[in-house]
Amino acid sequence: MTTEKADLAIARADRVMRQLDERDGAVRSAARRERQRLNAGLGRALGRAGIAILLISMVTILIGLLQPIGMFGFLAAVGLAIGAAVLMLASGRREIAAPNVSADLPNGQMVQRFDSYLFRSRRLLPASAQAELDRLSAQLPALRQTLERVPDIDPSAQDARRLMSTHLPGLIDRYLHVPHNYRGERDGEGVSVDERLIEGLAAGRQALTEISEQLAKADMAAFETQGRFIKTRYGEERIDQ
Repeated sequence: MTTEKADLAIARADRVMRQLDERDGAVRSAARRERQRLNAGLGRALGRAGIAILLISMVTILIGLLQPIGMFGFLAAVGLAIGAAVLMLASGRREIAAPNVSADLPNGQMVQRFDSYLFRSRRLLPASAQAELDRLSAQLPALRQTLERVPDIDPSAQDARRLMSTHLPGLIDRYLHVPHNYRGERDGEGVSVDERLIEGLAAGRQALTEISEQLAKADMAAFETQGRFIKTRYGEERIDQ
């Protein structure tokens, strides 16, 4: 009985501490970015809905000028406008939540879509995997700034896009398909499903880190080249001459 009470107390303390930890750090930053994306997506959806309602209203007025539409025609136009607005709002929400992306999606939006997917998937994963997910999420803002300046066809950008659109979401989705009572089972290499998930997330995070460093070094080299050119072309000796 005493041991059982102690276990309950420990579990309750862990839950409280986890909730406190989530108020700060990477989790809080990820939640703030998700709210910003939701607000921006809702604004775009409302704008599209307003345009659709305006177009339907204009068409209804033009038809009414040529031929009376009556009460039923007016109600049909109102219903059509409401239906179009609902579809626009629903499509806006799906656009934010979908982890899959199209080939022509810009790099910056690619990172935001992946960031949103990680935030929504976090609570479905074990605590140990959540910690690795938080480390991965924390480096996404800097990665976004870097990739926004890089063409989509850049090889490093392509590697990052594959990781964020296919490999890492696929890893998480496949993990969620495994029944809970099988996640502690060991595979042929003696690794459990939970441990394999953490290894995969860590490997993906390290790969994205290396891509960021590679792109940053390319920017530094370009800056150094530009600085040397300006020094050679407009140096003090040449100005004196």
